[in-house]
Amino acid sequence: MNNSLKTKIIKVNIPEGCNIIFGQSHFIKTVEDLYETLAASSMSIKFGIAFCEASMKRLIRYDGNDDELCELAIKAADDVACGHTFFIYLKDSFPINVLNRVKQVDEVVRIFCATANPLEVIIAETQQGRGVLGVVDGEPPVGVESDQDKADRIEFLKKIKYKR
Repeated sequence: MNNSLKTKIIKVNIPEGCNIIFGQSHFIKTVEDLYETLAASSMSIKFGIAFCEASMKRLIRYDGNDDELCELAIKAADDVACGHTFFIYLKDSFPINVLNRVKQVDEVVRIFCATANPLEVIIAETQQGRGVLGVVDGEPPVGVESDQDKADRIEFLKKIKYKR
């Protein structure tokens, strides 16, 4: 019996103007339920979903309303290749607009991250397959915000309509 364990770091491509939600689920119906959840959240949202099936045919299942975002989700799912994980690529919406809805989908087990930052997924690989150990989402801080930084943050939130 081979009990070896390898770890790998997989970089996930997130193009400018996109956000992703990376999570874990447990059932083939995930793609349909996530599609319905996202489509019902906004008439202007664009998205692509890919889900790595962990048994039976073990296919990457996908859906969405934007072909480019579907292709990005499929590529990320194929690169990470961990069973029962899913990627949602978003445009014209932010994760904060849909995250609670996604978490409420019956099949969703956990959310690893929701981000537009540079992303690395740390995976473990055994003889059986692959699993997610964690994610590296963005870069480390370089200091503590100043009063001007606070004012800039508040102004940014007003600009994107999250604060009055």
